[in-house]
Amino acid sequence: MLFYPTAIGWHPKEKAQYGAQQADAWHTIQRSHAIANGLYVVAVNRIGHETPAGGDGIEFFGGSFVADPSGVVLKEASRDKEEVIVVECDRRRIEDTRRNWPFFRDRRIDAYGDLTKRFSK
Repeated sequence: MLFYPTAIGWHPKEKAQYGAQQADAWHTIQRSHAIANGLYVVAVNRIGHETPAGGDGIEFFGGSFVADPSGVVLKEASRDKEEVIVVECDRRRIEDTRRNWPFFRDRRIDAYGDLTKRFSK
């Protein structure tokens, strides 16, 4: 399992314009972690509004969820209240998913060396 804690949300002045697409992007990237790695992802996000002195603060959008190794959301928490969700995760599903759709099976990790360099030769 991959536990992915976040504290992500909207600036109040941007929520109307960007809120839905930002929340959707967060949801999509978390699900893609499950797919790419063939495992369960527990995406945790806080809720509430935090306002520092002299600012508008940030509204955290909650929506924590658990996705299976295929990226299917098994259960999702509320967007406006604290709660705990419990999801049964069958570890055999990980092996089955990785065997039947080996997302990273054919990668060439021997060719990754130049990724750590600013310029390749």
